[in-house]
Amino acid sequence: MLRAGGRAALRVGPGGRRRCCCSSGPDSLKQTPLHAFHRQQGGRMVNFAGWSMPVQYALSHLESHLHTRQHCSLFDVSHMLQTKVFGQDRVKFMESLVVGDIAELKPDQGTLSLFTNEEGGILDDLIVTSTSEQHLYVVSNAGCREKDWALMQGRAEELRAAGGDVHLEVSENALLALQGPSAVQVLQTGVLDDLAKLPFMSSAVMGVFGVPGCRVTRCGYTGEDGVEISVPVGRAVELVELLLRDPQVQLAGLAARDSLRLEAGLCLYGNDIDETTTPVEAALVWTLGKRRRVAMDFPGARVIVPQIKEKVKRKRVGLISTGPPIRPHMPILSPEGRPIGEVTSGCPSPCLKKNVAMGYVEGEQSRVGTVLAVEVRKKSCPALVTRMPFVPTRYHTLK
Repeated sequence: MLRAGGRAALRVGPGGRRRCCCSSGPDSLKQTPLHAFHRQQGGRMVNFAGWSMPVQYALSHLESHLHTRQHCSLFDVSHMLQTKVFGQDRVKFMESLVVGDIAELKPDQGTLSLFTNEEGGILDDLIVTSTSEQHLYVVSNAGCREKDWALMQGRAEELRAAGGDVHLEVSENALLALQGPSAVQVLQTGVLDDLAKLPFMSSAVMGVFGVPGCRVTRCGYTGEDGVEISVPVGRAVELVELLLRDPQVQLAGLAARDSLRLEAGLCLYGNDIDETTTPVEAALVWTLGKRRRVAMDFPGARVIVPQIKEKVKRKRVGLISTGPPIRPHMPILSPEGRPIGEVTSGCPSPCLKKNVAMGYVEGEQSRVGTVLAVEVRKKSCPALVTRMPFVPTRYHTLK
């Protein structure tokens, strides 16, 4: 999974504290249904993609990150856009906007996909689930909320004008992410469904700790096993409090979420992918449905499909280094010191005790094992092109 809040990026300021690069005042920020709860719990709130979100709680960023890897953490991701797509032409509608094969999804199976434009650029990344309730459940990024909604609404109106049957509904549910090796063990005590039979990227509607009508999806943004729970807004705080009764569960914020997703090699929209990058350049060819590649019937296919067999001019890679931390926008250099790209995400890895980063480099310099360098404070620091994820993922698949 590649999702995040959008174009707001976290930076590290004086004293190692993380700050958000957004600039609008607190009075203009949107709030999730858990906003008051976050403040009561001591959450340090920041502006993230136009939303007031907790960056961390009592635990330090490092403690919260490691707790997620060792036990489990609860994240509020209610700022993301949840959309339901109804109608006989819902699959046709969605496939006119994304690169994935939505028609092949089984009931309650989901897939990561991409909105693309006619130039092949990535408009957003999203998860599309074909529910057994005869609608598509779509989760996309908060930072692209208005853009995504306008895109979907515009296409739906076009289809309806041509006699098509499709209509959209925004879900007002809260969205919680319970992530970590203990997450499903914790959740299983509060549900009747056998979660062992719920594989990665599938979902089911169930009661959760007595809260009915929750959609539980086996996915997340940390590389760990876990779930996202879409819960009726009026019961969201209640469910959070019930989950936190288990001592294995701790609240976590944006700081840990950012470093966890980077260790897992997952993209942040607006940093690692955007309208100037294609799925091939971003090393996301696997999101392109095989049938869709042959048919070339998705936006930007005339640009994207030929790139699969060609050598692209630039490509997203993973980097590992020691020494000073690598941060976004730092130049990536060839062994001779020539600028060949730029870092898009970077931080010290709490698990590896090394610096991890991703960025774009010239295609011929993208091979795993290539020794490059990153310019840090005007000094050249060696960096090695490395396979991602940096930390092995632990998604639950059925044997």
